[in-house]
Amino acid sequence: MGRPFGVPVYVAPSWFVVAALITWVFGGQLDRVLPELGGARYLVALFFAIAFYASVLVHELAHTVAALRYKLPVRRIQLQFFGGVSEIEKESETPGREFVLAFVGPLLSLVLGGVFYGAMQLVEPGTVPGVLLAGLMISNLIVAAFNLLPGLPLDGGRMLRAVVWKITGKPMSGTIAAAWVGRGLAVTVLIGLPLLTHTGALGGSAQDIGGVETVMDALLAAILAGIIWTGAGNSLRMARLREHLPDLRARTLTRRAVPVESATPLSEALRRANEAGARALVVVDGQGNPKGVVREAAIVGVPEHRRPWVAVSGLAQDLTDGMKVPAELAGEALLDRLKATPATEYLVVEETGEIYGVLSTADVERAFVKAMARPEA
Repeated sequence: MGRPFGVPVYVAPSWFVVAALITWVFGGQLDRVLPELGGARYLVALFFAIAFYASVLVHELAHTVAALRYKLPVRRIQLQFFGGVSEIEKESETPGREFVLAFVGPLLSLVLGGVFYGAMQLVEPGTVPGVLLAGLMISNLIVAAFNLLPGLPLDGGRMLRAVVWKITGKPMSGTIAAAWVGRGLAVTVLIGLPLLTHTGALGGSAQDIGGVETVMDALLAAILAGIIWTGAGNSLRMARLREHLPDLRARTLTRRAVPVESATPLSEALRRANEAGARALVVVDGQGNPKGVVREAAIVGVPEHRRPWVAVSGLAQDLTDGMKVPAELAGEALLDRLKATPATEYLVVEETGEIYGVLSTADVERAFVKAMARPEA
């Protein structure tokens, strides 16, 4: 849709489903309030759906601006089913920043609600502008209130996480608390939302029980509960992964390698590697400068009887600057370096430029899986 503040904004296919649903529901409400509109009510309702999601975009832009202010990279903003998300790539450094980063979104929604309320005072009640402004005011207040609920993945959950983090000094403790509160909210929504609507607390009636409204309310509750439960679980898993990211160190994951010249037969190169207890091969020139890394998959693909006749140069991937990884890289810095230059193997070097070994992407992935497989707290 565009790149405000340099961050791309995307619309997920699910948005069109929700926009159509909003148009249908709001159009039905307009038929009772402004029956003279006729079929044009659905055009007005479509405008409302677009304006509502524009408000959601403003909410997400508030998070984005705050993140950029704290020098946290934002991959993108995506408008999707039941709202939007700002994909911030790194965690806040302090609980105070985390709290501000979470709070600015609901704050902007509250401000928008106030703006639409003020605009309502300037138009005649019962008119199309009046009904639209009232709908936008109410929807923004609902967005603010819903997002302030204290459970992940909602903004209120991130605020709760920041508070617990500040008290305990441990960001993981904050995440665990907010994630479990989020799961409790999911169960509450699943059970409580249909009850509230059918007892009249949210505008429903007892006569709706057993009808279409009952099914729709139950479906809406199940979808919302599923989104909250899944988001809370994902937040917990990502936090656990980030907690273990420092364990991903290039030096500890690197395979020992032996240098071989390009004309060396594969069988001879493997003999030298076995003799040295190494698991990787690096092709070097006559002066010992690294030129390529022999791909493990290529070695496996050569039958044993052919290996004396195949030179390692034909199995090597030429080195680029991005494929040379400092041995001291770890955590997110290591992952960012690998992501910037996708490859199956990387040459790991010391600060002096000396060859330390070869880092396999497969080994990094296995370390990831191991970190993710650790039991939840």
